[in-house]
Amino acid sequence: MAFDQGSAWRLAIPLKVFFQRFAFLSLICLSIALLVLGKADLVLLERARTISTDALSPVLGTLSQPVNAINKGIERVQELASLVEENERLRLENERLIKWQAASRALVKENDYYRQLLNALSDPLVLPITARVIGDSGGPFVRTLLLNAGRLDGVRAGQAAVGPNGVIGRVVQVGHQSARILLLTDLNSRIPVIIENSRQKGILVGDNSSTPKLEYLPNNAKVSPGDRVVTSGDGGMLPTGWPVGVVSSVTDGQINVQAYADWARLEYVSVLRYDLPGLTDQQTNPGDLSESRLGN
Repeated sequence: MAFDQGSAWRLAIPLKVFFQRFAFLSLICLSIALLVLGKADLVLLERARTISTDALSPVLGTLSQPVNAINKGIERVQELASLVEENERLRLENERLIKWQAASRALVKENDYYRQLLNALSDPLVLPITARVIGDSGGPFVRTLLLNAGRLDGVRAGQAAVGPNGVIGRVVQVGHQSARILLLTDLNSRIPVIIENSRQKGILVGDNSSTPKLEYLPNNAKVSPGDRVVTSGDGGMLPTGWPVGVVSSVTDGQINVQAYADWARLEYVSVLRYDLPGLTDQQTNPGDLSESRLGN
C-alpha cells in the first residue's frame, strides 16, 4: 500500500511541473482558438454562448441572492444611521424653535402693551382671496397672470397678489369673475419696498427681467447681497412686511433683487383684501376698471 502511494506521488510531481510550465501558454492557445472559432463561425459561437448562459443563469441567480441581501442590509444600516443623524438635527432645531417661540410670544405681548400705551392704531385685517391661475400672457413686453376671481369675489384694482413664497405683483384689471395681475418683473411694475435690516425705503422697479431693480434709495443707503426686501406699505394699498425677495447683486450703483416667487410653478395666488380707512369708500368705477390699461 505504501508502494502504491509513493508511485502515485512520483507520477503526480512531473504532471504538476508540466502544468505549471505550460498553463499560461495553454491559456493563450485556447484564447486564440476561441477567437479563430468566433471569426470562422459566429452562429456556432453565439449558440454556445447562449447555451452556457442558460445553464449558468440559475446558478448565478442563486449566488446573487445572498449578495443582494447583504447589499440591502448595508443600505438599511446606512438609512438607519442617516435617520439617527436627521432625528438629532430635528431635535436640536425643535429646541431652538421652542426658544424662539417663547421669545416671539413675549415680544408680541410687549408690542401690544406699547401699542396700547401709545394708543397706536393697528393695521387693518388682511383677508386673502385665493384664486387659480387660468392664463399667462407672458411675452417680451408684458408679464401678467389671469385669475378666476373678480369683483364678485371682492377683488379690486391695486390689491397685492402673493404666492406661496411672497409678493408676486398687484391687481391691475378686474372683471366680474376674473382679474389680471401685473407681475413684479413687468416693465410697468412699481412696488414700494423697504430693506428689512437697514429700514431704507425704495421702489422695486420691473424691467422685464427675472431680477427687478431697486431704485430711489437714499444716497447713504448701505445695501449688500443677501439683504431681505419686504413691502413698506407706503401708499396704503399694500400691507407692510410681506416678503418680496433678496438683494442678488450690487454693481455700479445698480441693485437687483431676486424675487421669492417661483413664476414657473404658480398655480394658485392669493389676493390680499387690504382696506385702509378712507380708501375703502373710494371704489373705482367698474367701467373704468374693465377698460384700464396695464400701465395704469
